[in-house]
Parts: sequence; structure tokens; C-alpha cells
Amino acid sequence: MTQHASLTIRKLDPRLKRQLRLRAAAHGRSMEEEAREILKASLAGGQPTGQELVDRIRRRFEAAGYVDIEWPKRSESRPLPDFK
Repeated sequence: MTQHASLTIRKLDPRLKRQLRLRAAAHGRSMEEEAREILKASLAGGQPTGQELVDRIRRRFEAAGYVDIEWPKRSESRPLPDFK
């Protein structure tokens, strides 16, 4: 027998609640069921890595004509002051 937990969300922004209600209606589900599906989908992939984020950003900009940026060469740093 599997036990299920309950979750109460307080102080939910009314705009967010409205979006959830509309999304649930579009999928033919209750708001509670829609929230469960959103959580399940969000957590199914585990923790994203930093490289995954970089790849997603790169793909988005490539579609818009991504251009490699040439960074200027760094000059030598100033000498440290002598506080003697």
C-alpha cells in the first residue's frame, strides 16, 4: 500500500493561481492534478547541470543568428603598490 502526502501552498499569487486554473482547464484536469503533473514533469529530469543551461542558451541564440564574440586581449595588470 502506497502512502501519499498532502501539500498546502499558502500566499499563492492570484495571477499564478489563474494561470494554473487556465492550464488545468486546457488539459481537462483539476488544478490539484495539474499541479501534480507540473511537479512531476519538473522533477523528473533531476538537477540540471551548468553545462545544460549553457547549451540551452546557445541553442536559443543560434536560432537567431548567433555570432561568436572576439574578446579583446587582456593587458598586463598594474604593478602592486609598495607600502613601505
